Parts: sequence; C-alpha cells; structure tokens
Amino acid sequence: LMSSMGMPLPRFWQGVLFWVFIWMYLKYRVYPPIPFSVRAMYGTVTFVAVFMWVSANEEDWKKFKQPIINVLDANTGFQKALRTLYLVLLPILIGGFSFLSMKPSTEEPIELRTVHPAPPASTKVHGKTYTLQTSQNPYRVNPEGKYDQEYSNKLIVEQGMGRLMAPNANPWDEKAEGYLKYVREGGEIFFQNCHFCHGDNLNGRGLHAFAFNPIPANFTDPGTIAQLQETFIFWRVSKGGIGLPNEGFPWASVMPPWEQHLTTDEIWKVILFEYWHTGYYPRTWD
Repeated sequence: LMSSMGMPLPRFWQGVLFWVFIWMYLKYRVYPPIPFSVRAMYGTVTFVAVFMWVSANEEDWKKFKQPIINVLDANTGFQKALRTLYLVLLPILIGGFSFLSMKPSTEEPIELRTVHPAPPASTKVHGKTYTLQTSQNPYRVNPEGKYDQEYSNKLIVEQGMGRLMAPNANPWDEKAEGYLKYVREGGEIFFQNCHFCHGDNLNGRGLHAFAFNPIPANFTDPGTIAQLQETFIFWRVSKGGIGLPNEGFPWASVMPPWEQHLTTDEIWKVILFEYWHTGYYPRTWD
C-alpha cells in the first residue's frame, strides 16, 4: 500500500515490524493465553524466519542493512545525533539491566513448592468418586441441556477492549436460562463465600487477601485457571490447601476444603462463574 503511494517501507522496518506484530499477536490475541516460554520459542523461530527472508539474496540484504549503515556512517546531522544517542543509551541500558539482574535481593527466599501439582486420577467428594480425565461440569450445557464447551465459550466475558459481557449474555437478566442462569447462581455463591479472599474482580485482592502469604490465587492471571482443566479446579476447590499432595509442600495455601461447606453442585457452579467472569475457558485433557 505504501509502495503504491510512493512511500515504500524500508526492508529493515518491514522485518522489525513483522516480528513485533507476531510477538504482540501471540501475547494479546491467542486464547487461552500461552506461557512466556512458549512465546519466546515462537518469537525466536519468527526472528530466524525474518532473518532468512531479509538475507535471501544480496540485494535484499543490502536493503536491510542500509538504515543501520546510514546511522553508523552519520553523513547527516540527524544521523550523527542518532548515532550519538545510541552510543550513550545502549551502554546505559545494558549496564542498568546487568546491575538490576545482579543486585542482591532483599526478598525472602523462594519456597520450592509446586503451585499446580499433578492431580490424582480421581477424587471423592460427598461420597461420589470423580475420574478427573472423564468428568464434566454438569452445568456447562447448551439450550438442549447437553454438555457443550464451545457453546459456553461464546458467552463468556469478552477480553477485547476492556472486559465486557458478550451480547445477549447477561447472567443477571431475569430471563436468563440454562448456562447463564447457572453462572448467576455460581456468582451468588462466590460473593457469599469466596470474594473475601479472591476479591470482587477475582484478582486475588480480597478484603483478607494480604493477611496470607502467599496471597490467594489471581484468577484473572493467564497463568492460573486459564491453564488448567475444569476438573482440576473442582479437585482443588473441594479439597482446599489441606488436600494438596506431597509435591505441594509446604502447604502454604489457606483455602479451606470447600466440600465441607458447599454441595457438589455449588462447587461446579462457582467454577462456572469464575471462568465466565475472567473471560477464560478451561483447558481440555486432549
């Protein structure tokens, strides 16, 4: 488009902007969110691909290098000022990064504990045994009453410009039925029991949150429920901190075993609300 207007984009900036676009797309547009280590892997592959593209032949390689050479040669006043700026800023940035990475920390030592330990094959709640890889949330249903995760995924809070309810997906509408009705009931249970620690926005900043170390889980963080299966959450909520396996030692979680306070149906509905409110959907076992 810019070439047709007589303003072609230099090959150098084509490569840089393409890599930045891929990185931003992976970070903000891919759902469920992917961990940083995976983004770094894709970013490295993209960097190599861009390098191979700009160096495919001698002419393209010269075009790519030209802006860098122009700054280094500094044939104009602007380029000379730019080169001086780079020569001053780069050592400061590298030195500052090195200092911050090597500076001794005053924080308490990290506890070597597994935050999300491997779940058991099955769990027993209120006298019923649930096989985690095959069990399903009985309230994640479509209008026909059948389990349908794709249907419920379309009704969760949208993660675009701000977190907004999807059109015609208001659980607090008096006419809401089925899945949305269960979300509303789960929200009522959450605000009666869970928001004191996990917060009104499910961000782990509740009224009592900072009385604990570590603080309660932040469900809006893409590294928590967005990375977990729904039955894993069911197991953790039911058994609480006291039900963590050995690899979760030290058992720093103060979450109570909610099976002692809620029914099985109430636990499933709370989980349904948490996924709806955060705009995430559970991972599958596949």
